[in-house]
Amino acid sequence: ACWKTYVGRPERDSPRMNAIRQLSNGLGAAGHHKDALSVQETQFSIERRLGAPEAALLNTQENLAGTYGELGRHEQALLMQRGVYSGRMKLYGEEHANTLLAATNLAMSLLGLQRFEEVKALLRKTMPIARRVLGENSFDMLTMRRLYARALCTADTTLDDTREAVNTLEDTERTARRVYGGAHPLTGALEEQLQVSRAVLHAREGMRQPT
Repeated sequence: ACWKTYVGRPERDSPRMNAIRQLSNGLGAAGHHKDALSVQETQFSIERRLGAPEAALLNTQENLAGTYGELGRHEQALLMQRGVYSGRMKLYGEEHANTLLAATNLAMSLLGLQRFEEVKALLRKTMPIARRVLGENSFDMLTMRRLYARALCTADTTLDDTREAVNTLEDTERTARRVYGGAHPLTGALEEQLQVSRAVLHAREGMRQPT
């Protein structure tokens, strides 16, 4: 209904652009990702044509990358998310919250393609910055630590890396539970990931026991 109200207005009309954004967000929240993608691509095309600020273009690209990921188009998502991260580095610098968010989203895209070494390299660079700028207990910092632990605990990693993953998740889960509570989605995701990582660790330690 919101979109139909403003569809006839000029492209430069602010309420019209806000209606497009609301439509995109609503479609994505409802799981209609193909429809959301069509709206986001239209929005991005209009913004570029009208010469929207770089910050706005990067925000739209970030939303596009997320939708590509939801649709399983992981290579496209990664390509676009790399561009967002690079663009925000140039626009804001490495210590801005928006740049750190882009780093987190880039790490997620890399994980989706199992590029674990790239994830670890990226997060080893950005986690100290996030800790200093956002704080040890911030949502983004805890999310980075969760992604880092996921990259550590894979089929090909060492026993030491698996132990580091478990230790990281134990500490991060405790912090999330204290700060956000046990019912928070991040706490639940950390708890589930910790159980899996512990099982992997126990299995690998058992393999090293003398027979």
